[in-house]
Amino acid sequence: MLIIFAPFNYYLLLFKHIGFSIMNKPNISIQEYSYHLPQEKIARYPLENRQDSKLLIFNKGITENRFINIPNYLPSNSLVVFNNTKVIQARIQFQKTTGANIEVFCLEPVEPTDLNLVFQTKDSCSWKCIIGNSKKWKSGTLSKTITVNKQTITISISREKIIDDAQIIKFNWDNNITFGEILEHIGNIPIPPYLNRDTEEIDLARYQTVYSNIKGSVAAPTAGLHFTDDILSELHKNNITTTDVTLHVGAGTFKPVKTEMISDHEMHTEHFFVEEKTLDLLIKYENNITSTGTTTVRTLESLYWLGVKQLEGIDEFSISQWDPYNLPSHYSGKEALYKLKQYLKSKGTSVLQSSTGIMIAPGYDFKIVNRLITNFHQPNSTLLLLIAAFTKDDNWKKIYNYALDNDFRFLSYGDSSLLFK
Repeated sequence: MLIIFAPFNYYLLLFKHIGFSIMNKPNISIQEYSYHLPQEKIARYPLENRQDSKLLIFNKGITENRFINIPNYLPSNSLVVFNNTKVIQARIQFQKTTGANIEVFCLEPVEPTDLNLVFQTKDSCSWKCIIGNSKKWKSGTLSKTITVNKQTITISISREKIIDDAQIIKFNWDNNITFGEILEHIGNIPIPPYLNRDTEEIDLARYQTVYSNIKGSVAAPTAGLHFTDDILSELHKNNITTTDVTLHVGAGTFKPVKTEMISDHEMHTEHFFVEEKTLDLLIKYENNITSTGTTTVRTLESLYWLGVKQLEGIDEFSISQWDPYNLPSHYSGKEALYKLKQYLKSKGTSVLQSSTGIMIAPGYDFKIVNRLITNFHQPNSTLLLLIAAFTKDDNWKKIYNYALDNDFRFLSYGDSSLLFK
């Protein structure tokens, strides 16, 4: 029995290109993308200065330098793309009358669903949350009293629904204060679980990029943590253009691949926004584009496949994880991006909004990105699969062995790499 989840014409097009068969999926064992990561290699704190991180450069061979010198390795008259999302202080602590601590980790808004609107609400909202110490909170409402702008506020939470491993939590409060202000006063930055420590004062500034300005992520796009205002200025002096996309990073970015075959792994979905002026720059700098981070890669490559869907007449404006392995891929990047510009014009808007669950694994053919700035990722992760796809031919093993043997620091607060396709 065939269960159809997407529009029928979508499957007709897939059958046209791949025959009457099950969707194509990469037949890859995750064990092929594992390595031993000693605990002492994980950077638990950032360096004193962002730009002092080490930089591994992979361009046929491997060399190393310091991140402060990255402008020297990027070609002039090229484009660097950043993810300008900002991490919200998404962890809130409540306490039961018994003394038990309950942590509420806000993942994404439910009512209202729009991030801008939910941060501006002044009496109630609902979020999809992960509840820490959930067994201690069996029923009822939890409350706490806080002071914001010299006003005393009582905020309470109650369960509305359980969805898989998360819960829908209703927040109610008084005194005409926005939910955004509440998070800034009582929320904690949700640093990665593998740091094995509580959030500290240093994380408030250092787990944000210097160019972050659109609130919405529960994890930082960490490749950008090394940039400083001076480095950005140096890029512009070297005739390197910069632009932004916005992809709000979800907790799923830390989700390990627990299945043996990656074809059985379910990717998380993230929402992104791209302005028309960025599409223009992507067209102008075709074949000369540097992506800062894997979240930016996911956004840029998803743009291509959105364009393909429009070119193929598929009435579906989002990207699922297996779309790139089943849609026609003969279109150029320019063709796909121009089609998206036409789509924006037809909708009377200059901002593209969509979502993606794209899975980038070995065998994937990159359509937009030519260079990638990224940190060193966990074994058995979809991020490592993306790196392996970008560097090809098991070069990821050479890169990671070099980093391990030469005292590079790993994961979110670790060192950086510049990878050429």
